[in-house]
Order: sequence, then structure tokens, then C-alpha cells
Amino acid sequence: MTQTTLPPTPGPAVLPPALRGWLGPVAGSAASVVALLGVRYAGEGGPGRADARVGAAVEGVRPPWRSVALLLDSLGEPVGATALVMAVVTGCLLLRRPRAAVFTVAAVGVTVGAATLLKHLVGRTIHGENLSYPSGHTAFATTLALTVALLATGRRSQDGHPSRYGVGLAAALVAGAAMGWAQVALGAHYPTDALAGWCTALALVPVTAWLVDRTADRRARRRADAGRQPGH
Repeated sequence: MTQTTLPPTPGPAVLPPALRGWLGPVAGSAASVVALLGVRYAGEGGPGRADARVGAAVEGVRPPWRSVALLLDSLGEPVGATALVMAVVTGCLLLRRPRAAVFTVAAVGVTVGAATLLKHLVGRTIHGENLSYPSGHTAFATTLALTVALLATGRRSQDGHPSRYGVGLAAALVAGAAMGWAQVALGAHYPTDALAGWCTALALVPVTAWLVDRTADRRARRRADAGRQPGH
């Protein structure tokens, strides 16, 4: 009896083909920014010139903006972050998109893990003891926002022009920047820490998406080949 084989690429790719060509250079540029700033501020415990200027304009916000900053900050804490990730994963599973669910968890794990590792490698501190470079909150928020944007915009069209995804991706970048603002406003990070967290996500999310797609497609082809073998 012949079984119906699975298609080689079940479900839409998490990184739409239309975006692969230009997100690669973006990821490379973002990684360069993280590396250069990391070398510049390695082992330091104070703000640079740009940090001092931007920080003076942003830090010490008053109500109601301080309440907004505190709310955003809470979304990057373990409880808030876990709830957000679980909500996105649950949505993916309800929509029968297991690949998207895997991508969400992988992207957040890779980016937050990289940010944590960089903190120890760079050794920059704020307030005398807290490792600050890059901002993990900003990296997390940017990653999750980019993930949701890719999944939402890529669900309708996998072969459209890159400009079709512009609004969603721009909104995701604004969301990440908002978390960076909150971290600086609350005095938890220097502006360059927030920029580095933002760029860490830009560097790693496209790479993670490509790896998830590649792995999922490879496994699908193997199952399809096994289903075509005699006796199956």
C-alpha cells in the first residue's frame, strides 16, 4: 500500500524568500556595530561622550512617561518575558505553525544567550557593578517584535517584494527602540548598551530564521524520500 508523502516544505518559511537577500547585509552590519562598540567600551565603567549627551536628554523621565518606561521594563523581566514568549508560541500552535513556534523559542534563546555572553566578555559596568553591555532587555524586545513581524507579514505572501514587509519590520524596530529608551530613561543602561542590544537582535534573528527553515526543510525532504522508498 502506497502512503501519501509529505511535501518537501510543509508550512510557510519563517524567513520569507523576498527578505533573505537584503536581511543578510543588515545582519552583518548590525554584528559589526556590536563588535566595534564592544571593543570600544570593553572593561569600562562609565558613559562615553555619546552616552553622556543622549543620557542627559533621556534619563530621569517623570510621570506619566516614567510609568510607561517601568511597564516596558517589566515586559523584559523573567515573568513578563516568559508570558510574552508563551503567548506567541501558543498563537503559532493554534494556527498550526509548529515551525514558527520553534523559531520563536530559538530566536529568543539565541539572542538572549548571546547578549548574556557578551556582557561577560565585554565587562562594561554601570553603577559600579552591574554588567551592562549589551542591553538584554532591548535585545529580547527587539527579537520578539521582529519574530512576530516576520511571522505576521510572511503568512500572506512568501514571494512578494521586500517593500511589502516594510511596515511590519519598521514597527518591530520601533518596539525594540522603545525598550531601549526605557532602559536608558530608568538609568539601567547606557545608550550604547541599548543600541548594541538592538543590533544584537538584528544580527541574530535573520540567521536563526534561516537555520530553522533550512533544518525544517531538510527534515521534510528526508521524510518525503523515505516515503517514496519501496515497501513504504
